[in-house]
Amino acid sequence: MDARLQLAAARRVVVKVGSSSLTSLDGGLDPVRLDALVDALAKRRAAGSQVVLVSSGAIAAGLAPLGLTKRPRDLATQQAAASVGQLQLAQAYGASFGRHGQAIGQVLLTADDMIRRAHYRNAQRTLERLLGLGVLPVVNENDTVATDEIRVGDNDRLAALVAHIVGADGLVLLSDVDGLYDGDPRKPGSRLLRDVDAPSDLDAVQIARPGQGSLGTGGMATKITAAAMATAAGIPVLLAAAADIDGALDTSADGPAVGTAFRTSGRRMSARRFWLRHAADVRGRLDLDAGAVAAVIERRRSLLAAGIHGISGEFVAGDVVDLVGPHGVVVARGVVGFDAAELPGLIGRRSRDLPTEHRREVVHADDLVAL
Repeated sequence: MDARLQLAAARRVVVKVGSSSLTSLDGGLDPVRLDALVDALAKRRAAGSQVVLVSSGAIAAGLAPLGLTKRPRDLATQQAAASVGQLQLAQAYGASFGRHGQAIGQVLLTADDMIRRAHYRNAQRTLERLLGLGVLPVVNENDTVATDEIRVGDNDRLAALVAHIVGADGLVLLSDVDGLYDGDPRKPGSRLLRDVDAPSDLDAVQIARPGQGSLGTGGMATKITAAAMATAAGIPVLLAAAADIDGALDTSADGPAVGTAFRTSGRRMSARRFWLRHAADVRGRLDLDAGAVAAVIERRRSLLAAGIHGISGEFVAGDVVDLVGPHGVVVARGVVGFDAAELPGLIGRRSRDLPTEHRREVVHADDLVAL
């Protein structure tokens, strides 16, 4: 099915908006732009869709109240700005959505909520319950406590993760650019791509990287990465300008007429496999021989000790490890069934030659995803 038609018909849609689309350096939050965003989201809700908003802007919203003229570089000041700005942002959204009688709920996530399976499932349950109660969740990374070591990284990637967590039917990434161009959109001759039907359509795209903006941390590269994550899991994506929000959320029979639409490149996968591929914290690696790679990738079998010839990392049973082929390429990722200390005496040996208590899969096929 055409991506634009899927997006128009989506019953559950995730919308991501960046800092630069909501704020300005001299005035903090821009109420006109924020109200325009909220009006479009409320209209889509009224049309029968469930909506999740992934919103940047906490740090940027905290700059003006703190008398700061630019985004701080040190972590402590960033966290202080986020602490002040998060309240400003929540209050502004609450008041704006209140004009439409729409209840909202704030959900602050950290990378820990993504990489730990139990936290991931808890976030999934919370968001599902909010939607079931008719609440519109407003999601952001918890910049007040997040450090460089435990950050999701950018809200484009967070939006793709959230889209899968909630089982969304579509993902809309709003930007200050009206879509994906095959070159620098500021230069003559660059062409807007209306549709990306396959990953190969991106081969000729030259992504402009003018440097990090003063307000946000994302860029076109992060949006393409987020689109690839979502479409590979069966979720169509639209990249559009925040100024075109009404067109981006259009539910007409022809679908959105703005931006760049990314067609799905894979089938919807289970939450567990998506978590393994994109969000899990990898604790170690297992080096496989060619036969084990063929069994795991081509025949979708479990990984047995006989096919392993090396291990590295400190992990325990239940941790996630990378499976690496003979040429050093990561071919799969999975949940390991043994501690790192147990494996040296088992690897390379056939199951029938192992003690009975060790004759089980090192990584079960149900806990494994090919990369």
